[in-house]
Amino acid sequence: MRVYNTLTGKKEDLVPLAPGRIGMYACGVTVYDVCHIGHARSAIVFDVIRRYLRFRGFDVKYVRNFTDIDDKIINRAKQEGIGWDEVAKKYTEEYYTDMDRLGVGRADVEPKATEHIPEIIAIVRGLVEKGYAYVIDGDVYFEVKKFSDYGKLSKRDVDDMLAGARVEVDERKRSPMDFAVWKSSKEGEPSWESPWGPGRPGWHIECSAMTMKHLGESFDIHGGGADLIFPHHENELAQSEAFTGKPFVKYWIHNGFITIDREKMSKSLGNFFTIKEILGKFDPEVLRFFLLSTHYRSPIEFSDASLREAELSIDRYYTTLIRIDDFLKESSDKIKTTAEEKGFEETLSVFIDKFKEAMDDDFNTALALGLIFELIREVNKYLDARPSGRKAWELITRSSDLLSQSGNVLNIFNKKPEEWYDALMVTKRIPFTKADILDRIEQRQEARQRKDWAAADSVRKELEDQGIIIEDKKNGSTWKVMIGK
Repeated sequence: MRVYNTLTGKKEDLVPLAPGRIGMYACGVTVYDVCHIGHARSAIVFDVIRRYLRFRGFDVKYVRNFTDIDDKIINRAKQEGIGWDEVAKKYTEEYYTDMDRLGVGRADVEPKATEHIPEIIAIVRGLVEKGYAYVIDGDVYFEVKKFSDYGKLSKRDVDDMLAGARVEVDERKRSPMDFAVWKSSKEGEPSWESPWGPGRPGWHIECSAMTMKHLGESFDIHGGGADLIFPHHENELAQSEAFTGKPFVKYWIHNGFITIDREKMSKSLGNFFTIKEILGKFDPEVLRFFLLSTHYRSPIEFSDASLREAELSIDRYYTTLIRIDDFLKESSDKIKTTAEEKGFEETLSVFIDKFKEAMDDDFNTALALGLIFELIREVNKYLDARPSGRKAWELITRSSDLLSQSGNVLNIFNKKPEEWYDALMVTKRIPFTKADILDRIEQRQEARQRKDWAAADSVRKELEDQGIIIEDKKNGSTWKVMIGK
């Protein structure tokens, strides 16, 4: 397996610090608001990485934190007239609601910053004692120039950054680049006792404390969005290595931005969409598929049109599952060899190896999905040849198992086809119940038996006008939701 390491700027062989075991940390959210699709992308990317590493046999310990004390949380508490801890609790629950819908599994450990105050104070004290941090009026700052490797993650030069730095509001700092590891609390703000007086941790130091407690002073993978490379991860790396004197993280993995009209999505520009907004129009599986259909390091352009394309692809998958199920239900003892059989068998025999090859190459979910749909095309081509006999039954069964196996790794395509169409009825706001549809199909069938073709066509058109397509098969008529309606 090879992964792209932000620290070295190249793909490297994945060699864990301890054979067969991987410690992985991904920066979670600051719980002061509902999540947007940028949060969804990062959560889904590292969820899939964790799932694939386990699929490949690694013993993975996955840690994803919550930042539950921060200026944004304090400000939101003032806006809503509730306690800061109530804000944190409220939006942590909102996060779980969104992520559960998107199929993002719980991490093995989900620490909160406020649960690690003693560990944070111990690191800050150590940085002061080692000469990497200094105290001013109850605030503690990390002195960037004391850490000679500062900038190695983001590839920024400290002198260049200082030359471009604006005059700081806080003139007490020795350098504009120095950052707070402990903040003295203002009146009315939450605080904890410390050797420097009542205060609270800086943002960057929280992750250092949580990673060290749950994964050790050195661990394998640290992940997050590309926007965290600087300053958050740069600062986290500097203070951690200054404190321990050891390499902090072996592989830094960062997912790319989401863009809208080719501009980076951000709250400051107002061009962002919450997960809840999107899931009001599209099934969660559609959003997960869309986010996995581009390599995690590449920017991804968000639009309703892209989501509709993802919806069409998923529908193609479930339509094929229906064909597979129909085929497997038909019993036939006739032996019929088709010209496609040998080629189809070859496709099946190499599928998992190709799937692993794609995912082994820096978790290329876009290529992995492409392979799944190549298999879908081959399944349909084989079924079009109307194969029969035991061999055909075995091959189609095997194809179904392979599709399920690969889908489980990505945690998509987990519904039954009927559940997919149930979900579409909700997101497409179909004004009929399933009972209504079945009743109309029966009315149409009766009209056809009477050879009242006008009445039969009228029922079909009524359903089509509301987004329902009738499909006639030899053993009866079925229905599906029209995509694009």
